[in-house]
Amino acid sequence: MTRTTPPSPAAQTQTQAQTQAPAQAHPQAPTPPPKDTRALATVMHTAFFLLLGASVARFLLRHPDEPRTPWIIALGITLALLYVLGPALGATAPTVRRLLWLGLVVAVWVVLVVLAPSFAWCAVPLFYTALRTLPPRAAVVLVALLTVFVVAAQLRLAQASGGEPFDPNLLLGPPAVAALATAVFVHMERQARAQRTLIDDLIRTRRELAATERRAGTLAERQRLSMEIHDTLAQHLSSQQMLLQAADRTWDADPATARAHVRTATDITARGLAEARRLVHDLAPPELDGGAGLADALRALDAGPETAVRFHLEGAPVPLPDRVEQALLRIAQGALANVREHAGARTAALTLSFLGDQVVLDVADDGHGFTQSRSATGDRGHGLPAMRARVRQLGGTLTIESAAGEGTVLSASIPLEPTP
Repeated sequence: MTRTTPPSPAAQTQTQAQTQAPAQAHPQAPTPPPKDTRALATVMHTAFFLLLGASVARFLLRHPDEPRTPWIIALGITLALLYVLGPALGATAPTVRRLLWLGLVVAVWVVLVVLAPSFAWCAVPLFYTALRTLPPRAAVVLVALLTVFVVAAQLRLAQASGGEPFDPNLLLGPPAVAALATAVFVHMERQARAQRTLIDDLIRTRRELAATERRAGTLAERQRLSMEIHDTLAQHLSSQQMLLQAADRTWDADPATARAHVRTATDITARGLAEARRLVHDLAPPELDGGAGLADALRALDAGPETAVRFHLEGAPVPLPDRVEQALLRIAQGALANVREHAGARTAALTLSFLGDQVVLDVADDGHGFTQSRSATGDRGHGLPAMRARVRQLGGTLTIESAAGEGTVLSASIPLEPTP
């Protein structure tokens, strides 16, 4: 039986590298901020400017002619410009520029609160800015300091008003708001981080799965092509070689027989060329083209000049799926190739049986045969493993019965879909 040389380990490694290349060709792009985070940032920025504007307006309405009014207006504009500069610095990571910007914003705000305690209302958006810019522990410390400063400013404002009793809200309200804002932000950040991690894991898993499917598809296609080449081109070339060798031996003694061998080899060459074209174009077997059925294709097979092939059809033929017809045809071709090369048989019989729920192909010969132990220890060459693989893919079974000197019977049984 003709052997097909397996691919070398280097070739397998190269194929696997090629299948993995698409998944590694493009590095993963940075994950954009979630929509919820962007929405929260927009709300906080808007709230900051509203509170800043309200604080400036309140001061101008209550203290229109004070000497510190120009300073309040200038510091308010400076704080607004500095706050606008923050998004222009890019990432929220604590870089040197980002830390310097945050320090300037807090410093200008502290001066404004010292001059006008009503600016303490801008602290909540600043809490959010600090939490986005600094590491968690540093951000909590800064939020606590700002909260203490807000409480002190509110108490000073209440004391300056005079005549009002002590208000516990001034002492407890800012810490409660700061704690609530910090807890909500930290919880949202943890959820966003877990979501980004989950998305990254899903993307990586999807890419690994796609690479695995590509590798499996590549190996399956290589196996299919290996079986196709063995069952078609390799068998045709083997037949041509035997015919040409027979023609060479009988050329002088029996030119007519030699020419017949050459003509048969030419016919086989033509069929081999058609097979090669079919492999290139991935078409159906040429024996089944043009509406020819499986029975006609099997009837046209031969096992060489020294073996007579007979075909029998049993049962009422039914339409078969293309995959089943192709598999049975290839199995018959491979079995007859084994008969020609190994059996030394004078006759071979092909029997195609339609048994209602299954179709069975039997290939019997009167050749040398072989012992079952020889078959059990490993199939010779690539032919029998290819047959078993074809039948197994269709949910069928392949059995071989043989004994030394008693010939061989190969039977392929494939189940059929029930007719509605």
